[in-house]
Amino acid sequence: MKSKKKTIIIAICVLMIALFCFWQNNVLEVTHYTFSSSRVSARLDGYRIVQISDLHNKNFGRKQQHLINKIKELQPDMIVVTGDIVDSNHTNIDVAITFLEEAVNLAPCYYITGNHELWLDDTLYEKLINQIKNTGTTILDNEVVEINHNEKDDTVEDTTDFVMIGLDDGSLLGNTLHELSKDINTQKFVLLLAHEPQNMSFYSKENVDLILSGHAHGGQFRLPGIGGMIAPDQGLFPEYTEGLHVKNDVSMIISRGLGNSIIPLRILNRPEIVCVELEHE
Repeated sequence: MKSKKKTIIIAICVLMIALFCFWQNNVLEVTHYTFSSSRVSARLDGYRIVQISDLHNKNFGRKQQHLINKIKELQPDMIVVTGDIVDSNHTNIDVAITFLEEAVNLAPCYYITGNHELWLDDTLYEKLINQIKNTGTTILDNEVVEINHNEKDDTVEDTTDFVMIGLDDGSLLGNTLHELSKDINTQKFVLLLAHEPQNMSFYSKENVDLILSGHAHGGQFRLPGIGGMIAPDQGLFPEYTEGLHVKNDVSMIISRGLGNSIIPLRILNRPEIVCVELEHE
């Protein structure tokens, strides 16, 4: 009798742990931020940018419907994908493309590469990039784009509301960001997409206001009062894993991302969608 009771207790504990792990790795969480600045024009008040990062081939329902429905609820004006949409260790391009095919119906989509894209062999990389382009998503690797939110307003002379810079993962350091940002009108709000957050000190020296980043997977395992435990390129107890960071009057928001890679499990670190609302100060 005692043996049977013990077996039942163990089975219940195993089931509870399994349900907890499923919830931690599959139930989406939305984190809201408001970014206020005098360089954000009044025309941009309430403009919403949804950030998706580090999908790593993960599925959230058939045709990514759980993920798409969450994004749809946020009513984004723009969707940015900040790298590692696939995983180089078990690449499934179809999962990434299915997400983008659905996402472009909600808002204009912009994409930069992460380290996992650059780790693909040339054939897979070319296939991925071509299929991303075919979805109507703009690839912003080492490019600058002017965002014209009010381009249909004939009463507005200058329709450029803000400027967005994208860096590919092979150009995060060096002279690329300086060259891309040096001629931008300093009165305009400048958004930078850069996959890896540990380079914050470098990014913050240039003409940018807000950086959206990912890569660190929230530190993978998060402990209350301590934060993330481990992150690529930062090691144990990393500084840059999630949330808002400010340096040299430049803000950076780090997404905890959606999927997993080398470490297949998250603890106290649910898959995250970031929603940033702009506000004129």
